[in-house]
Amino acid sequence: MKNKQAVGHIIAILTIAVWGTTYISTKILLEAFSPTEILITRFVMGYAFLWLIHPKSEKVNSKKDELLFAAAGLSGMTLYYLLENVSLIYTSASNVGVIIAAAPFFTAVLIKLAFKDEKSLSVNFVAGFLLAMAGIAMISFNGARLHLSPKGDFLALLGAFMWGVYSVVIKKIGDGQYNTVFVTRRIFFWGVVTMLPIVLLGDFSPDTKQLLQPKYLFNLLYLGLGASAICFVTWNFAVKTVGAVKTSVYIYLTPVVTIITSIIVLGETLTPLATAGTALVLAGLLISQNIHVKQKC
Repeated sequence: MKNKQAVGHIIAILTIAVWGTTYISTKILLEAFSPTEILITRFVMGYAFLWLIHPKSEKVNSKKDELLFAAAGLSGMTLYYLLENVSLIYTSASNVGVIIAAAPFFTAVLIKLAFKDEKSLSVNFVAGFLLAMAGIAMISFNGARLHLSPKGDFLALLGAFMWGVYSVVIKKIGDGQYNTVFVTRRIFFWGVVTMLPIVLLGDFSPDTKQLLQPKYLFNLLYLGLGASAICFVTWNFAVKTVGAVKTSVYIYLTPVVTIITSIIVLGETLTPLATAGTALVLAGLLISQNIHVKQKC
């Protein structure tokens, strides 16, 4: 059991390592596609890929389980990514990065309410959360002044809340006996279904010529197959194995991975403030992971 949990922790870290690089791919794709086109294309590709690697159909045991799959697709895919993308229109990327990183706090609160878990908001968790958020703010703002944009900041906060909802739903689904790839595929199905209104009402007309350009095709494949299909499978496995709260804490590492990737890919410089922020994030992560050593949450 301990070995399985160790694997779960490693998989969660590797998943975040991929998700932390997606901002670079998205930035490249925004040269040729709208946020809506990127969002829908990556998840349709992810859904198709999950069918290829797991074509076997499983019977959904009850209408309640189907509703859970639908709730996961709506909260963790459509609403989370839509709110994150729209919030960027009204507020800065730095604000969004910091606010979205609050998702573990919402996860812990919702776990406490949904499962009557009195330990999900332990002293260690709260202390680690505060340290990590301070570090994330240092990385994201990097000496710049904080400019509040109520509308955009609120949308980003709703996005973080939606990821907390997704985490709770995944924990409920994880208590069943379904195959993890099938669970993820079913969630992707509902995610794509709930994105259909965006297709009908939004700007969705991707240029096929641009799609075939190697630079854009590679990044779409990276987002669709790697960051979407594979990473949601690995994340859902980690939640099932390690627990929703302990897995969500690794979200703190996202801006750290992003800044390292920016240095390697974009040639950006690591500033002293970002270095100090990274140290605080890692300290907060270590403190938070001391919660629930023997009990999954």
